[in-house]
Amino acid sequence: MSVAIVTGAAGLIGAESVRRFSDEGFEVVGIDNDMRQYFFGAEASTDWSRRQLQNLVPGYQHYSVDIRDQPAIDQIFRQYGSDIRVVIHTAAQPSHDWAAREPFTDFSVNAQGTLVLLEATRNFAPESTFIFTSTNKVYGDTPNRLPLVETDSRWEIDAAHPFFERGIDESMSIDQSKHSLFGSSKVAADVLVQEYGRYFGLNTGVFRGGCLTGGGHSGTELHGFLSYLMRCCVEGRPYTIYGYQGKQVRDNIHAYDLVNMFWHFSQAPRPGEVYNAGGSRHSHCSMREAIALCEKISGNRLTWQYQEQNRSGDHIWYVSDVSKFRAHFPTWSYRYDLRDILSEIHRSWSLRHPRRAAA
Repeated sequence: MSVAIVTGAAGLIGAESVRRFSDEGFEVVGIDNDMRQYFFGAEASTDWSRRQLQNLVPGYQHYSVDIRDQPAIDQIFRQYGSDIRVVIHTAAQPSHDWAAREPFTDFSVNAQGTLVLLEATRNFAPESTFIFTSTNKVYGDTPNRLPLVETDSRWEIDAAHPFFERGIDESMSIDQSKHSLFGSSKVAADVLVQEYGRYFGLNTGVFRGGCLTGGGHSGTELHGFLSYLMRCCVEGRPYTIYGYQGKQVRDNIHAYDLVNMFWHFSQAPRPGEVYNAGGSRHSHCSMREAIALCEKISGNRLTWQYQEQNRSGDHIWYVSDVSKFRAHFPTWSYRYDLRDILSEIHRSWSLRHPRRAAA
């Protein structure tokens, strides 16, 4: 049977990948040691998701292994060898702020861990497809130099700019900008994945995500914008907005739609290719607009406060242009828009906290 290896398997994108590739007939091997709990505390643990996968996904094999542990990773790849058809690498340290606390941990997880996986793929499964979940933070704060205009509820790009209609495409430079340490470690991994495609000829693909989201997210203050926002509405937690008058704009892609991109790419990989992969103009919002929609869906009023200082490296306006991926894979399309996404997130948190949701 063809094997799919998924790192960060219990996380939002990892778990969605496990389910999808299992449904497509793959034997799925997950690698995840729940470092999210180490990063963000027990409330962000994905262990509930790991148990769910082991109970519900037929034949699912799970390894609680650190992706930086080269001997352990090599052992897994050696065991499955040429049966491996696809490697989906979603494991990461995902927070700007956390990266500044432990730079060595951030860089070793995001950059060194990716290198360990690329070498294991090259040595034991060179014919497989390697898919990397990168981030729009590789562009640093360059998007903040776009001509932006302030409206009542959001920042918006000037209508005369080429990025207005479809968003930011892959031509944007990743140089000469402020990335944060998290963005820097992801740049290193992003470029490594491209290089293993261009230099070694591996079937690698890079997907620079916007806000990745969905009902399976364990949103916490430092990561998982929409999930944490809805969580605050459901649980009655206070929420803090950092900078830009709360009008910063994000595009949001549901885990299903991103993993569906992965599936299409795995069927016809283009070595070393890079794609922007967000919600585009199809699914985007400012923070203020997201709060209003969360309150409407949940029926709860959110208590929030404002701090003038924005998070370092944060984008004021970011909307992904996914035209390049659409051109390469024209049968791909979105299933979820913003309201669908938030409604699903609300159902998920309501199941975990039914008393507050029913109040």
